[in-house]
Amino acid sequence: MSSEPTDADRASVPAGAGPVRLQAKSGGAPGPLRLVLATANAHKADEIEAIVATEAGGWIELLPRPSGVPDVEETGSTFEANARLKARALVTATGVPALADDSGLEVDALGGAPGVLSARYAGAGASDADNVELLLTELRDQGALLPAQRRARFRAVVLVAFPDGDEVVGEGSVEGTIVMAPHGAGGFGYDPVFAPDGADGRTFAELDPQDKHRRSHRGRALRALVVGLSAKRVRSLGD
Repeated sequence: MSSEPTDADRASVPAGAGPVRLQAKSGGAPGPLRLVLATANAHKADEIEAIVATEAGGWIELLPRPSGVPDVEETGSTFEANARLKARALVTATGVPALADDSGLEVDALGGAPGVLSARYAGAGASDADNVELLLTELRDQGALLPAQRRARFRAVVLVAFPDGDEVVGEGSVEGTIVMAPHGAGGFGYDPVFAPDGADGRTFAELDPQDKHRRSHRGRALRALVVGLSAKRVRSLGD
């Protein structure tokens, strides 16, 4: 895989909001597509908002997850299944189309772990530091000390679910290497120990946000999603 990518303001969800449909107003331009974010992770929300604002040019409006919506149990065996569970739960709770993300780290020396368990690799309620410490310990226990033995990738699936049952999905991945000690003060999760290919050995936590978004799995998945949503919008406007 190439190491380089090929390539709103928040509002509250109104009580009793109904489905937001993609359609033009008579004699005028279509309004924005309003999507409620399913994530309760502030770091993820910030990244999603920044990338969508850059890629969509203002025609997608992201709404924050309502505080009263309970957490969704991620019981799926794939990133897409978990993203769908979260998006559908928010559609049910709000009546508004919802955008959900599920992502994780796959390490070859660990048989693809932590995978869908990335956020809770060290157990329920584990901190980012706990997960990173366990990951590095397991790599040392496996004798994976050379960079070639620590190959890994981040994967992300982003999914928009609509009240009528329709869905648009975007996927992205980025290859890299796990470094054996955290580096950098930015990012979150496993960012301090993941060095993407083509970044001169720097981890995601050492890249500035714009550079990270250009290279990252989430950035690639969201760019694909915006393309899919744009195509849906065009079809809807032509109906």
